[in-house]
Amino acid sequence: MGLPAAERHFVHILPTFAPGGVQIRLSYLINHLNLPVRHTIIAMDGNFTCQSRIAPGAAVTYQRPPSAGGLFGRLIAYRRLLRTLQPDLILTFQWGAVEWALANRYCPLAPHIHLESGFGADEAERQHRRRVWTRRLALQHVKSLIVPSRTLAEIAARDWRVPPDKILYIPNGVDYDKYAAPPVPGAVPGFIKAPGEKIVGTLTPLRPEKNLSRLIRAFAAATKGLGATRLLILGEGAERPRLEALARELGVADKVLLPGHCDAPERALGWFDLYAISSDTEQMPNAVNQAMAAGKAVVGLDVGDVRHIVSSANKPYIVAKGDEAAFGDAMRRLLEDDAERAAIGVENGRHVRRAYTLDGMVEAYRKAWG
Repeated sequence: MGLPAAERHFVHILPTFAPGGVQIRLSYLINHLNLPVRHTIIAMDGNFTCQSRIAPGAAVTYQRPPSAGGLFGRLIAYRRLLRTLQPDLILTFQWGAVEWALANRYCPLAPHIHLESGFGADEAERQHRRRVWTRRLALQHVKSLIVPSRTLAEIAARDWRVPPDKILYIPNGVDYDKYAAPPVPGAVPGFIKAPGEKIVGTLTPLRPEKNLSRLIRAFAAATKGLGATRLLILGEGAERPRLEALARELGVADKVLLPGHCDAPERALGWFDLYAISSDTEQMPNAVNQAMAAGKAVVGLDVGDVRHIVSSANKPYIVAKGDEAAFGDAMRRLLEDDAERAAIGVENGRHVRRAYTLDGMVEAYRKAWG
C-alpha cells in the first residue's frame, strides 16, 4: 500500500541551485504545481541561492551531497542518502547529477525521472564519448527523460539510446502578462535609460558557454557611428573579469554595463530595445521566451532551438552558428530600423502567447511528475 498523497516526497538533484534557467524553472514548478508533495533539493556544489525564488511556506528542504572518494564510493554514499530520504520520486537534472541516476540504476530505490536542458561549455561543440556511454547506461531504465527542445529529444534518442516512448518534450512556458508589463525605474542598480538611447540587452549567467565575449565584440562593431547605444548584461558569474577587460580593450567599457544578477527580470526587460543571445550552446532558453513576451526582437545564433522558437518574422535575424560577423550585422540592421524592430517585437509577443503558455508547461509537468 502506497504512502498517503500528502506524504509524497520528491528529491531533486542538481549540479547547482544557483540562479539559472533550470533552477528558475524548477522553482516556478514547485510554487505552482499544486501537488501534495514535499521537496528536498540537493545541490552538488552546495549553492542554494535560487531558494530566493521559492515561495514562502513551500515544503522544501535543502540538503548538501555526501562526500566520498571514487565513483563507487560516491554511488554507495548516494544510495545511502536516498535510503534515508525515502523519496517517492527521484528527479535528476543535467550531466552533473547523472551519477545519482547510476546509483539508482540497479535495484532502484524509487522511480526516477531525468531532466536534461542542454550542454555546458565543455560539450558546446560535440559530446564527450565517455559521457554519451554513461548517459546510455544511466538513462536506459528511467521512468522518463524530459527535455525542453526538439534538438535535445533527437540527441537523446539517437545518441543516448533512450527509448523514444520515454522521451517527453515539454517546451518552456512563459508568464506573458508578467513579462509584458512596463519596466520599473531602479530595477537595474545604477542604470537609467537616457532619452533616445538604444539598449541591447541580455539576461544570462556569466559562463563560458554563453560566449559573452562574442556579444561584446559584435556590439562594439555593430554600434560604431550609431550614436547613443549601450549593452546591458544582466547576470553574474566567473567570466566577469574577462568580460570587463575585453570591454576596456575594445574601448567600449563606458557602453557595456554588468550590474550583476537580476532577480526580477520582468522589471528590467522593458528597458531593452533589442534582446541578444550569443551562446555557443543552448536548447530552449527561458530568457528568449521572456524577451519575446516583453515584445522584443531577438538577435542571435542558430544553436539548439533558438531559431525554432522565435516568430517567423524574427528568424532572419538568427544567424549561422559561430558567424560573429553576421551576428554583428544583424544587430546593426535591427538597431537602425526602428519600424522593423518594433514589428518583430509585436509578432514575437503574439507568437509566445500562442505557442509557449505557462499553464501548458505546468500541466505537462504535473502529468509527468504526478
